[in-house]
Amino acid sequence: MKVLFITSTRLGDGILSTGLLDHLLNEHPEAKVTVACGWLPSSVFEGFPNVENIIVMKKEKRHGHWIKLWKRVIGTRWDMVIDLRDSAVSRLIFASKRYIFSKHIDQSQHKVKQAAEVMKLDSIPVPNLHFTQSQKEFADILITDGGPVIGVGPSANWIGKTWPAENFIEVLQWLISDDGLYPGARVAVFAAPGEEEQAAPVLESIPEAQRIDGIAKGLPGDVAAALSKCDFYIGNDSGLMHAAAAAGVPTLGLFGPSYPHLYAPYGDHCAIAQTPETFDQLIDFEGYSSKTFDRSLMVTLKQQVVIDIIKKEFEIIHNASHKHAS
Repeated sequence: MKVLFITSTRLGDGILSTGLLDHLLNEHPEAKVTVACGWLPSSVFEGFPNVENIIVMKKEKRHGHWIKLWKRVIGTRWDMVIDLRDSAVSRLIFASKRYIFSKHIDQSQHKVKQAAEVMKLDSIPVPNLHFTQSQKEFADILITDGGPVIGVGPSANWIGKTWPAENFIEVLQWLISDDGLYPGARVAVFAAPGEEEQAAPVLESIPEAQRIDGIAKGLPGDVAAALSKCDFYIGNDSGLMHAAAAAGVPTLGLFGPSYPHLYAPYGDHCAIAQTPETFDQLIDFEGYSSKTFDRSLMVTLKQQVVIDIIKKEFEIIHNASHKHAS
């Protein structure tokens, strides 16, 4: 059974589609899958069983990337095509079954639920990750054994949706204090290349013996494997947040100028903290432009609010995990 799975060029959206792929492989363990996606999420799919080919799409003018994809897949007789991009490609190749994202899907619901609706599933498949041996080895080198680890993602691809570094520092200091949820824990700080300046102050605030530097290291699949070794994750709305959640890590996502109803970390082990203002309210001022904006829009999300949410949403998970480990 040959399956073409067309998903996002963006890391977060790609990860949110992994639940659908996981469902497909559970239902059809004999399937041989080709994934078409962007470069950023491509390494995330490398560890999936039965993914035999990954076609990386780089956006080009005049839809050139779609033409190139069509040329790559037109010669195959596909048993199934799952297209989360609503592209012409899925309609212009031979396929016995087609599941295509369409305007009839309720786009006000979470992206994971939208993906499930493409295949008309009764249940919602939770995003899930699989790792290659080399990705696991990267994770083991970066995060060695030796007690609990808190993962933190203090950066994002747009400064407007980054919580101030000093706020992260205050919450982390509480988390690893004697009164915190993870006294004495190590802290692994992650950020993508180009986001070093946002993440460095947080890393440097951690006592040297407890800090793990994951800033601008590894491909997204490597980083996701490292995140899977964390006991808790806190970070801005980003691909890293979705990777932690999909890896099964208790995850707190911080939201301001973005839409949690679409992009909250997904699963019973996840929660969010958000500014009192909505996205639309935060950007409703004269002269706003996302291209020239140079400061955080999340300053109204207070540290104590985040600490209180962690206590409320994660203390039970933490205590259960600690009891099991003992």
